[in-house]
Amino acid sequence: MSAIQAADEETLERVRDLPPSAKLVAKVLEYNDTLTQSELAEETLLPPRTVRYALNRLEEEDVVESRFSFTDARKRLYTLSLDA
Repeated sequence: MSAIQAADEETLERVRDLPPSAKLVAKVLEYNDTLTQSELAEETLLPPRTVRYALNRLEEEDVVESRFSFTDARKRLYTLSLDA
């Protein structure tokens, strides 16, 4: 098993018991690398409040990392955290 596969398995295990909205947000980030909260809401068709809750849960489980956008410091960018 490669390091990436092991990281994917670990991430999957941490996401397994989270709400469906958090799983959907994680899956969308898996395919899109980096998105803002509003882009996630648009991609998932979830209300912004639900996306915010999902991101908080994912951050608690260390599945998602966030950083400030260099182009707009009011926005945060979210990516999946792959600890390989």
